[in-house]
Amino acid sequence: MKGISEREYSALSGLSRGAIQKAKQTGRMVLFADGSINAAASDARRAETTDPDQQRRSVGGDTGLSSPADSTSYLKARTALTVYQAQERQLAIQKKKGTLVDRARAETLVFRLARQERDVWVTWPARVAAIMAAEVAAELETATGASITIETAIIQRVLETHVREQLDALADLRVALG
Repeated sequence: MKGISEREYSALSGLSRGAIQKAKQTGRMVLFADGSINAAASDARRAETTDPDQQRRSVGGDTGLSSPADSTSYLKARTALTVYQAQERQLAIQKKKGTLVDRARAETLVFRLARQERDVWVTWPARVAAIMAAEVAAELETATGASITIETAIIQRVLETHVREQLDALADLRVALG
């Protein structure tokens, strides 16, 4: 039986003539006794012996693969793996540069900072109540000319009430990191 020539098989399979010659040399082509190519048997042998990444579809398709179902899923998985590895490398680079921080550590630092701020504000009225009482009394004495005494405890209670209201309002804020 007579097969087809390299040029005819090249046109039929979509491979270059050089690729067909290389496949003949490596034994991936089935030849008749006269040296012509058995197209059907050669397609089958190439599909069995060629890496799916290297295969090409004989009827020009989008993926360029010869076995559409298996090779497409293989290529998709391989592409997904490559994308994942690239993203992983990018994250490692960002971590080394210091542009990427650990989420748990960042949340802990934000919580600690908020707690320190709250503690400062809770103790603030006790620190400034006496100073404020003295300043208000001095202003009133200057304005009225009479000696006035303002209780430090009253100023402290008023300040504590307002500071706690403000802190309660701030407690509703939530930090969302991502």
